[in-house]
Amino acid sequence: RMSSNRNTADDWPASPFAEWQTTAAALHLYLQIVGKYRLARSPWVNHSWHATFYSTPRGLTTSLVPDGNGSIEVQFDFIEHIVHGHCGSGTSISFPLEPMSVADFHSQFAQMITDLGGDPAIHGSPNELPDPVPFAGDTESRPYDSDSVNRFHRALVAINHVFQEFRTGFRGKVSPVHLFWGSFDLAVTRFSGRPAPLHPGGIPNLPDDVTQEAYSHEVSSAGFWAGGGPIDEAAFYSYAYPGPEGYSDARAEPEATYFDNDFGEFILPYEAVRTSTDPESTLMAFLESTYEAAASLGDWDRSQECPLGQKGKPLPID
Repeated sequence: RMSSNRNTADDWPASPFAEWQTTAAALHLYLQIVGKYRLARSPWVNHSWHATFYSTPRGLTTSLVPDGNGSIEVQFDFIEHIVHGHCGSGTSISFPLEPMSVADFHSQFAQMITDLGGDPAIHGSPNELPDPVPFAGDTESRPYDSDSVNRFHRALVAINHVFQEFRTGFRGKVSPVHLFWGSFDLAVTRFSGRPAPLHPGGIPNLPDDVTQEAYSHEVSSAGFWAGGGPIDEAAFYSYAYPGPEGYSDARAEPEATYFDNDFGEFILPYEAVRTSTDPESTLMAFLESTYEAAASLGDWDRSQECPLGQKGKPLPID
């Protein structure tokens, strides 16, 4: 278990979803537009890992997208509230994050990619949302609460640190720590190594073959939502697919954790983590205990587990 004395209230800021849900909805759509650009230009990687964002000290990045002259990177800067585009030729173009419509963002982003020498063509409608409005036709003005976005980003940075630490404790197949723009969640996933039953699909506005490829193998997955949807507050989640018998009754830490039977996942409110005496250890207890439930009840190969990684020290060879 990790423990740190470096945590401050500033590291784990309050992020009440009700105060910024309209901005969060707009930001979700902006991320979908940029994420769809990475998706459209990148060769497929297992479980859609080629389409995600990664946390940075200033926001989120696509990393290198194979487009234009020497690749293009798109960065969301949640400190100065700017979208940056960079290409291998050395050209950089930016535009501000501010109150605007989704159509305005879509137009500015497409022009930026064109000016960088790339191809801005994307599938032009949101995924994983009910009743989607095409980006180019979504002309309603959206707010942009920069303070709430900045607090959300600071939370992502703190959470990313713990997720990365947790990731080191598994020798088997494990995902990067990355943000999926469809569901708007930061996630890390461990794989048992065994194929999973065919997923039934049915996620709104997401092709079933994408879902079925994503869940082609058994997983124990954990992540963080800003709020909205089935859990109307910032929260951590953890689930197993397929869920083994007895999973919903398994003991999970910390005490504030509960199993949502309708949703089929363990839930831990973000507020319970950030207000604890040691947020990092509290979150790590959630990650470890919910994985333990999936692995023990699902009869995983436990030899894939290893001690958490230490700086500058190779893992022991068993």
